[in-house]
Amino acid sequence: MRIGLVKATFPGERRVPLLPKDIKDFNNELLVEEGFGKFLDIDDQEYIDKGCHILSRADIFAQSEAIFSLKLIQPTDYPHLREGQMIIGWTHPFGSGQTFMEEQALPKKLIIVDLDSNSPCIYYDNKVIESDIPKGLLYKNSFYAGYAGVLDALLQYGFVPTEETKIAILGSGNVAQGAFSSISKYSSNIRMYYRKTMSIFKESYRKYDVIINGIEIGKDDDPILSLSEQKSLKKGTLIIDVAADAGNTIEGTHFTSMNAPIYEKEGKYYYVVPNTPSLIYRNVSQNLSKILSEHVFKEDCSRFIEKVKHLNK
Repeated sequence: MRIGLVKATFPGERRVPLLPKDIKDFNNELLVEEGFGKFLDIDDQEYIDKGCHILSRADIFAQSEAIFSLKLIQPTDYPHLREGQMIIGWTHPFGSGQTFMEEQALPKKLIIVDLDSNSPCIYYDNKVIESDIPKGLLYKNSFYAGYAGVLDALLQYGFVPTEETKIAILGSGNVAQGAFSSISKYSSNIRMYYRKTMSIFKESYRKYDVIINGIEIGKDDDPILSLSEQKSLKKGTLIIDVAADAGNTIEGTHFTSMNAPIYEKEGKYYYVVPNTPSLIYRNVSQNLSKILSEHVFKEDCSRFIEKVKHLNK
C-alpha cells in the first residue's frame, strides 16, 4: 500500500514518528514529505537511502492511498483529502477530532485508523471496528504527556511546589502516573484520586493549590469539576489538564497552545495544552518510531481496508 507521511501541522508539534533507522522489511511503499525529519536533523537523503520517495505535501495527498499524520489533520489540508482515503494517526473522533469527522471523514467516506493509546480502532461511516493494533501500545506517549505537561505548566506559571503546596492528581492511568512522576520530585504533599474515590475529592477539592487532571470523560458524563465548583476554589489555584479533555472533565475549559499555554479566569489559572509530549520530542520520537514501525508500517496497511469491507458484507 502507498502510505504518505506528512509533517504534522498541528501547532507546536515537533515529534518525528518514523526514523530511517527503523525502516526495515516494510510491506508498504512510503512517500515522505520534504523535510519530514528536520526537527531531529534528519536529511531527506536518509529516507531515500531506505527506499522512500520524497515528495511535496500536495503530491503526497494526491498519490497516497493512506495518509499518516501523527496529529489531527488541520483545515488547510481538507481540500487535498480524496474520497475513500485512509487516515492513520491521532484523530480523536469523539474529542478534538469531532469536527473533522463531521466535515471530512463522513462526507468523504474516509477510513480513520485512530491510534488511541488505550484502544486503537478503525472508524468508517459511523461504525467502529477493532483494529489489530494492540491496546495500550503507546502508553509511554501518554506517560510523557503527563510528565512534560506538568513541568511546562509549573514553569509557565512561574512556580515550583514545596511541601506546603497541596496537590491533587485525578486519575490512575498513564497520564496521571507521568504527572505524579514529574511533580513528586518537588513535593510529597500529593493525593491521587481514582474514579472510585472521586467522591472524596469532591469533599475536599477547595483546599488544593494545584489540581492535575489525567482523566477523560464521556461526552454525556458529568464533569468532575463543574463551573460552580471552580468558583469556590482558592484564588490562584492552578489547574493542569494533562489529559487535555477541554470543556469536559473540568467544565468550561478550552484548549491552550504552547505559545499561550495558560489563561486566567476569575482568579484561577488553567493549562490545557493538547500535545505536551512534543515538549520532549527527541525522547518521544525514538519510542514512537520503534512501535509504529513494528505495529503499523511493517505489515501491509491494506489490512485495515479489509476489515472495513468485511464489516460491510
